[in-house]
Amino acid sequence: MQQIEQNPTMAELTPLTMAVLPKLLENGQPGCEVIETEDSFTFRTPPSRFIDLACKFYGSSLKGRQAGVKDICGITHKAPISIDPVSGMYFFPTSSPLSHACSWISHSHIKRIEAAPHQRTTLIFKNGYTLTLDVSYGSMMNQVQRTAQYRFLLDKRIRHLWKYGGDQIAEPFV
Repeated sequence: MQQIEQNPTMAELTPLTMAVLPKLLENGQPGCEVIETEDSFTFRTPPSRFIDLACKFYGSSLKGRQAGVKDICGITHKAPISIDPVSGMYFFPTSSPLSHACSWISHSHIKRIEAAPHQRTTLIFKNGYTLTLDVSYGSMMNQVQRTAQYRFLLDKRIRHLWKYGGDQIAEPFV
């Protein structure tokens, strides 16, 4: 039996995390299941709250990351986010992040996407794990493509900064 973790003060989201899925807990409260490449964990925190805590651990918030996406590429609804661009942690929501039914998928772990019966989609991850969600194939492909575009534009900005000043380090205490 899988142990349910308490509310995390910092979300345990790492580059090994493939998905954060909604899960109804025994008491009927919304929680989440965090799927990693070799394990899974259940938390007493809804998926988007878990993602928000992960963003805060890396120095921002979910709202802050969403505002950055809007500024970089104009996406305002179901925006993909970079939890930490340095380690390649880019996630996208499968529905409105305000919904407890929203799942968050790691862009980096997806190997293939297939249409499934009844307007569902099957994700095949690089480690062979499969996940079928109640999201249409078209919607899922749109989210994957928007995340790829956002990654490209953010990476371009970061590379530009390194090219023109990456060797300069601010030293406020000198």
